[in-house]
Amino acid sequence: MRSLIALIGIDVDGTLVGRSGEVPDIVWQTAAQARAAGIHLALCSGRPAFGLAAEYARRLDDDGWHIFQNGASIINLATHQSRSTPLPEGCVRGLITQARETGHVLELYGDDDYVVESEAPWARQHAELLGLPFKPQPFEALSPPLVRGQWLLKPEDARNMVAPADLEMAESTSPLMPNVSFVGLTRKGVSKGTAMREIAAAYRVDMRDVMYIGDSGNDLSALRVVGHPIAMGNADPKVIATAARTVGHVDDVGVVEALRLAIESR
Repeated sequence: MRSLIALIGIDVDGTLVGRSGEVPDIVWQTAAQARAAGIHLALCSGRPAFGLAAEYARRLDDDGWHIFQNGASIINLATHQSRSTPLPEGCVRGLITQARETGHVLELYGDDDYVVESEAPWARQHAELLGLPFKPQPFEALSPPLVRGQWLLKPEDARNMVAPADLEMAESTSPLMPNVSFVGLTRKGVSKGTAMREIAAAYRVDMRDVMYIGDSGNDLSALRVVGHPIAMGNADPKVIATAARTVGHVDDVGVVEALRLAIESR
């Protein structure tokens, strides 16, 4: 690594969080060392900007920019600025109709709340994973603007899912729900990759000096635009093929290995 790494984007599920559901203390200790070395740390998750993901972001850096909702929500924790991109209203109506016709679990998200109609076990389990109360409500209960939709599907159903023309689709997984594919939907052109470019510009960091650490399909857009793309040892084959380097498995705190590589670049 020849350049000084100045910014690191860090995924959550499969990167920070493994099968234990906890982030080991060594991760937070190494993250503090990275910040002390002058490196900006940004959570970059498909999760929303509330619940456990917000706590993880604060522990990484309570004074900076973080990415949620696969790039649809970009939040500065210090200033409370939000750079969110809403879904087209017509697409939201189409998703609601599809969910009610198929019975598949659909979640709709705003910047600070979400709604799910389904009372299926997956819906309840996912609320617990997010650190949120489970309270099924009609989709119409969530006030606009809505920034992301998400399907919870069997892997075979996820493979057959086709996004509407004006939406971006990205699939991810979680070690805590291994039989579920999370298919996130944002406005066309919105992704973790575009969000990483935006916060790098906010910090005035060249993309060649940015590291990204991830494991799933929704991380590919970010891995492709940074100078230092890092795959977790448990990553999808496409992620490993895209990355310049692969570190250890999430359950072996591979993210610490990546953070130390960045610190050594300083």
